[in-house]
Amino acid sequence: MGLVSDPIFQKLEQWYKANAGSLSMRQMFDADKQRFSKFSLTLKTDDGDILLDYSKNLINEEVMKILLELAKSRGLEAARDRMFSGEKINFTEDRAVLHVALRNRSNTPILVDGKDVMPDVNKVLEKMKGFCHKVRSGDWKGFTGKSITDVVNIGIGGSDLGPLMVTEALKPYSKGGPRVWFVSNIDGTHIAKTLAELNAETTLFIIASKTFTTQETITNAESAKEWFLQVAKDSSTVAKHFIALSTNAPKVKDFGIDTENMFEFWDWVGGRYSLWSAIGLSIALHIGFENFEKLLAGAHWMDTHFRTAPLGQNAPVLLAMLGIWYINCFQAETHCLLPYDQYMHRFAAYFQQGDMESNGKSVTRAGSRVSHHTGPIVWGEPGTNGQHAFYQLIHQGTRMVPSDFLIPAQTQHPVHSNLHHKILIANFLAQTEALMKGKTMEEAKKELEAGGTSGEKLEKILPHKVFQGNKPTNSIVFKKLTPYILGVLIAMYEHKIFLQGIVWEINSFDQWGARLMSAVFSYRSCDSRIRFDQR
Repeated sequence: MGLVSDPIFQKLEQWYKANAGSLSMRQMFDADKQRFSKFSLTLKTDDGDILLDYSKNLINEEVMKILLELAKSRGLEAARDRMFSGEKINFTEDRAVLHVALRNRSNTPILVDGKDVMPDVNKVLEKMKGFCHKVRSGDWKGFTGKSITDVVNIGIGGSDLGPLMVTEALKPYSKGGPRVWFVSNIDGTHIAKTLAELNAETTLFIIASKTFTTQETITNAESAKEWFLQVAKDSSTVAKHFIALSTNAPKVKDFGIDTENMFEFWDWVGGRYSLWSAIGLSIALHIGFENFEKLLAGAHWMDTHFRTAPLGQNAPVLLAMLGIWYINCFQAETHCLLPYDQYMHRFAAYFQQGDMESNGKSVTRAGSRVSHHTGPIVWGEPGTNGQHAFYQLIHQGTRMVPSDFLIPAQTQHPVHSNLHHKILIANFLAQTEALMKGKTMEEAKKELEAGGTSGEKLEKILPHKVFQGNKPTNSIVFKKLTPYILGVLIAMYEHKIFLQGIVWEINSFDQWGARLMSAVFSYRSCDSRIRFDQR
């Protein structure tokens, strides 16, 4: 049954048409002193609490009741169980979707085609652990006998965005590890500028490509090898400076990489969900394997919460259904991620792929075109930078922009007697309150009068000083950004995205649009009619 034909969705739409226009967050807070406690959730993780405050949304108890009814009606619980049991829920490619197996710290069997995948998962993790120890301890030597100081991850899409985001987020945990660089773009500037900073004698290259045929990745890898051999001269030394994250052993061997230094993963691992796999090797090298295991453990905690918590106390479910409310009733087109932590500056970019490649679809399981919106445009920047760039549009623009604000209660750098973080928190709190409350004409007038403005000048400026408010936000507060907590947060958003795909009856785990771009390029690159003047 399509979403718009679902009686519960029709009930939600009817409620929206009859009542949404009269919803006022300011009035609802004034009328109900328990609103925060009713519409917030505290996650008791093994590394401190995470608060999800969703009270600053255009909801009341009746709306939430219908949204949770819709979650049941759309089969979210059954779909969740099918994913964890290894069923092939990627129905266009006939594949299981088991990134959750990569972080299954309970080690309970997970079957694909009757085979438990956990022994293979654990085998690769052990291999990663041993390799990380060799590199970080200095035992792994380059062709001149020097230890590795720099690691370059060459990949694109999921082979780049996840590891890049996590290594940036967890820089404070990188002591004793090599510097990590990322090259993804086919634009030669990216590889050239990176190589200019490196010493071939102490650099290790990770080539991340499942098929070892991804054009951008292999072109960059060949350029890196050419640069390396200009110094090393001997092609046999490639084996000490290049490793592969791939499943194509013949191609890896042809490149010059020892297949003993090839780390595999499986077709049930989607690229945008692959940081938990061998694709995360650059993460493990940078922060150490123990911290990488903490990242996995945090994600596993969220997996367990997702599987066991009642729908009304289930963080991914709440986030997913609030998104459905805004996208399919209010016709919101975007969703903003606003981490108030500079280390998380790649978080929104990562979930641009995570959400938009997953749910940027318009055809249902039944093969019919949807008659409603699906995945939103995802964007954002760290606070407070965004406040001085695009918050103007969120506050006073014509589009609704539901936003998630994320912040650690403790900073990694309490400089100036922690003044910086105190100001950061104050901005975080002030922005969500201002978006919720707005500023009435009466309040704006009093403020102008208090500042000495009156008469015609006041009347002229007054409309521009009014803020509508009623702008929906979620506040997500955690004690400190650690590997464990980051794992919890990433998994929470992964599951949110999955659930929204179930509501819309689309496949969140293929990416035919991305493949079309590759196919079009392949065709055109061979078309003799295309000419470029390179003089």
